[in-house]
Amino acid sequence: MRAALINTGTELLLGDVQDAHLAFIAREIFPLGLRIEERRTVPDTEAIRHTLTELFPGCEILFVTGGLGPTSDDITREMVAESLGLELRQDPELLSSLRRRLRIRGIKWAAGIARQSDVPAGARILPNENGSAPGFYLKANVNPRIPSPHVFVLPGPPRELQPMFQKYVMPILRSLVPPSALLERRLYRIAGVGESVVEEAIGEKVLAIPGIELGYCARPGEVEVRIIGRAEAIEQADAIIGSTLGVAIFSIADGTLEEVIVKLLTKSNQTLATAESCTGGLIANRITNVPGASKIFLAGYVCYANRAKTDMLDVDPKLIEAHGAVSDPVARALAERARSRAESDHALATTGIAGPTGGSPEKPVGTVYVGLASAEPKTIVKKFFFPTDRETFKQLAAQAAFEMLRRKLIKE
Repeated sequence: MRAALINTGTELLLGDVQDAHLAFIAREIFPLGLRIEERRTVPDTEAIRHTLTELFPGCEILFVTGGLGPTSDDITREMVAESLGLELRQDPELLSSLRRRLRIRGIKWAAGIARQSDVPAGARILPNENGSAPGFYLKANVNPRIPSPHVFVLPGPPRELQPMFQKYVMPILRSLVPPSALLERRLYRIAGVGESVVEEAIGEKVLAIPGIELGYCARPGEVEVRIIGRAEAIEQADAIIGSTLGVAIFSIADGTLEEVIVKLLTKSNQTLATAESCTGGLIANRITNVPGASKIFLAGYVCYANRAKTDMLDVDPKLIEAHGAVSDPVARALAERARSRAESDHALATTGIAGPTGGSPEKPVGTVYVGLASAEPKTIVKKFFFPTDRETFKQLAAQAAFEMLRRKLIKE
């Protein structure tokens, strides 16, 4: 069944508010075999009615969000009713409920509030247990004279829409969608391998499976592989992806690389410290964003300036003078000193040139050395080259550090 989404709200098109509904609704309906095939965002004007009539013929399920409040710019219910040739009727129970709700909350009644109890004829009310404006559902072809899909009209605030959707919309959708439409989706997250390399390794083999859909999403330092299909096709594709990419896959869910690191360290009862120059504390920040990080993370040293490297971690100034701050020996020293100072099992260190200035022919902008010190064997230092903007450079350097540690922890 084809599904579409209309987000109403002038504030969305002005950039004052970001849409949160597409991602939520898409995730909720996918297990039913439904996917949003088209999304439009329209202002609080006649554009709503025009868009409704344009989309009616091209979909079987239509979600409409926003514009159900009490003010003059909340015109979604009127536009939906007009598009379907339906009369708006005031629901006495809704009106009574609104009055009672506002009285309990000590809010003064205003004439416009009553508009929220207006419902198109033939609509099923979707109660709003977290706000004043109810949603409503109109079955397909509710007006025999005007062909139309199943229409769900929902409030704009996510804190109201989301619980309403889960409690009242999903049961209706389950009754509409045949079990044969059910699909599965599986995600694989890979670090340190380019999107084109991943595609070359698995693409042709996976796409040869009938009924499989394969997609990729590249982010700084990682690639997400997505497969969609029926259960038997998913299992065939999973076997190919798993055997081909192997340990390069760090997660088969939505877990981040830092979450994987925290889990691995927790499982092995080991600890981590960091010594960061060019990443400016990003590695420590990402680790400490993970619940449970306090069990494994001991200390983070941000030693950006050369003097800080000496003062905080006793890195020999002669080492910096001889090799430069961005070098294998300094990355090695930072990692080893951080591990020794924090008495941790492992320590990660970064030192590099984020740019846009500061590079040289020998060490161009984008050069970074990542050190990993552990109890055994010897300290590992790897050189990377990420010629990009400063923020992306830091993300890529952090990803490289995490992947070095992950490979160490799984003893790859």
